[in-house]
Order: sequence, then C-alpha cells, then structure tokens
Amino acid sequence: MRSIMRLPKSELLVLSLGPFCAKLKAEQDLGGIQMNKNVLALCLLAVLFVEPSFASLEAAPLQQGAAITSPQDRDVVRGLLVIKGTATHPNFWKYEVYFAPEPNPTDQWQLLGLHEVQVTDGRLETWDTSLAPDGTYSLRLRVVRADGNYDEYYVRQISVVNAQPTATETATPTPAATRTPLPPTPTVIIEQPPTSTPRPTSTPGPAGVTPEPEAETGLNITAQGLGKALLYGAGGAMGLFLLMAIIIILRQLISWLIAQF
Repeated sequence: MRSIMRLPKSELLVLSLGPFCAKLKAEQDLGGIQMNKNVLALCLLAVLFVEPSFASLEAAPLQQGAAITSPQDRDVVRGLLVIKGTATHPNFWKYEVYFAPEPNPTDQWQLLGLHEVQVTDGRLETWDTSLAPDGTYSLRLRVVRADGNYDEYYVRQISVVNAQPTATETATPTPAATRTPLPPTPTVIIEQPPTSTPRPTSTPGPAGVTPEPEAETGLNITAQGLGKALLYGAGGAMGLFLLMAIIIILRQLISWLIAQF
C-alpha cells in the first residue's frame, strides 16, 4: 500500500485500468477500427471510482504518537491545570506525564500520572499547580511502547503564578458636612397708626352768649425750668454766705494785727 501511495495519479490510473486501456489504445492506433464500447465503459468506471479512493488515501494525515496541545510554551497557569493532548502508538503500552522546575541541569522529573489507556486529543492528566511553588516549569509526555522504547514530547517555560498580591482597601475619605446658611429672619415692623393729640373742645354756652377768648400769659413755667431756677438760687445764696464769712474773718484779722502793733 505504501508503494502505491507514493506513485503519481497518472501511473496509478494506468495500473488500475490494465489491459483494457492498452487494448483501447491499440484499436485507436490501427485506425479505422471501431472502438469497443464495453472497453470504453470499463475505462470510464475505473476513472470515476479509482481516483477518489487514491485522493482520500493521500489526504489522510499521519497521526502523531505523543503530543501536548494544552498548555503550550510560555503559558501562564494557576490552580488545577488540565493537560490535553494525544498519546497513541500501534504497539502502545503506557504513557507517563512529568513536570520539573526550570532550569533542570540534573534532568530530575516528578511523575504526575501513569496511564495504560491511549488518548487521542483528550485529557492526559490534571496538575494541581497550587502544590508547587510559583516559578517556571516544563512538562514531559512519554509514550512507552511494548518493547520498552518510547517517544517524548516537551512543553517549556510554563509560568505558575498562584500567589496573588493582597489588594489593600483604600479608605474613602468621608466628606465633611457643609452647613447650609439659613436665610435671614425677616424683621416684622408693625406700624402703629398715629395718635392724634386731643385738643380742648369749646363747651357751648347759653344761647346768645359769646365765649370770651382765654387770656394768654407771658410766663411759660415748666417743672424742668423751675428746678433749674431753684438750683441757681441755692448756689447764689451759698456764694453770698461764703463771701460774708470771708469778709468777717478778714476784718477780725486786721483788728488783731492793729492791736499787736
């Protein structure tokens, strides 16, 4: 089958049609010989059915025996990590999944899991990254055959970051209460109606008698003026008594002086 798949399509068609196409070619070369309709029909059927079968054989991809599809190189992971990929082989025995910190100069690996069931594009293993310190790691998939030989696949520079910085709560400042100024209290002014000063009313007299007008006096004496006048009078009297006392004392003093001389 491998030798047939490597031949070009034109050679495969020639081999498939065989002697029928050769006979058809010979009849055409003779000239004037009528083409065999049965041979022509067989050739057409061979072209229709044989060519698609070879095309499907050529399009079939070769499946890789060991591969990790997730995670990939330089991925950042945390928590439970599902490792996906393929682990198959015609002589399959088991597959193993390992991890190791980078760098790994001594080639020391820790086993994550061992399985004896083939996996095609599915979950290979689950890795609890919280059990490992944060850092850079490598993954290794090893597919072991029945004869003890194996195929390996590696994923490099996987960053494990489980420790997250603790978010510090920032205290929100409480806005100070702003006093709202109150409107000024309106002053109510109550206006009193003006009071009229009562004036003396004239009493009507007997009929035929004309009332005499009141005589106006030139003196306008009030209590305040009378008090001032009394004060002035008392002050003048005291001054007069003091003057008389001084005169008497002076006269006696002069008389005494004269008597001495």
